[in-house]
Amino acid sequence: MSRTTGRVTIADIAARAGVSIGAVSFALNGRKGVSAETRTRILAVADELGWAPASAARSLAGAKTATFGLVLARDPRNLGVESFYMQFLAGIETELSLRNHGLLLQVVPDLESELETLRGWHKARRVDGVIVTDVRVDDPRIDYLAKTPALPAVVVGDPSVAEGLTTVGTDDATAARAAVRHLVELGHRRIARVAGMVELAHTRIRDDAFLDEMRILDAEPIVLHTDFTPAEGVEATRSALTAPDAPTAIIYDNDIMAVAALGVAAQLGIRVPDDLSIIAWDDSVLCQHTYPRLTSLSHDVVNFGAHVARRLFDVVGGAAPEADLDSTPVLRPRESTGPARP
Repeated sequence: MSRTTGRVTIADIAARAGVSIGAVSFALNGRKGVSAETRTRILAVADELGWAPASAARSLAGAKTATFGLVLARDPRNLGVESFYMQFLAGIETELSLRNHGLLLQVVPDLESELETLRGWHKARRVDGVIVTDVRVDDPRIDYLAKTPALPAVVVGDPSVAEGLTTVGTDDATAARAAVRHLVELGHRRIARVAGMVELAHTRIRDDAFLDEMRILDAEPIVLHTDFTPAEGVEATRSALTAPDAPTAIIYDNDIMAVAALGVAAQLGIRVPDDLSIIAWDDSVLCQHTYPRLTSLSHDVVNFGAHVARRLFDVVGGAAPEADLDSTPVLRPRESTGPARP
């Protein structure tokens, strides 16, 4: 079917798709209110007709929005307690504010919605570039962005999961190995890892490094996957500590789960670090104000966010794809780790 020659309106799209104008508006703006099937049909019709909003038409003439985009598939109720993202966003904002740019942040329920939002932003020319986090194994967003160079992107993660795109990441494998060595040197032989979501690429990288280092050091590994929330961190911790062969040390994939674990240990009458050693990841202010203070894998998350923003400015400006290593998290021993009991 040929594209129309005149100015296409949402009424034209609604008529062609057999839906209401309101449904078209929801679909084109990436908002809830229509089913995935209806949204897909509407977007296909819009593309077929060559639709673009007035702002997009202006953008085609070379105008910029002075806005970067970030989509997160998260429960909004949990986002506020996740210290990593609070610091990461602060770092992005510090760099954007220096250049009079803004950040368009959208929280969605799942990966499919993330991809739909990116497509909608691109069609509407809502943003000049995007930041992609929480990269999955075989992530469809990476494939889409690799085929859509008109939507500049920086991927937060290892270059192995985003070939052909600019990446900024941390050396999580080296950090995971350092945590294992620290605990083994303290005499721990049965060590658990309370990890994030198994489908995330950085979880896989940490898992693989943890398991390999445990094998090298002839220690007994336990891996429990969660969604990074305190609730699932509590559940995983309780499960590990009440098992017949409970670990004497646990490494957590973020700091909020490690903080929650202190409460579980106290409820079970398990002393930290006398009976159980704990290591957190990210080293937010929480780690330094618990009792006992938490040993943590530390890196500057605010600076990490700023680094990502700077690279996106470079990509928008035409820089070639490049893989940047921001940092390697460094182990900061504190009172939550100690020698294993004989």
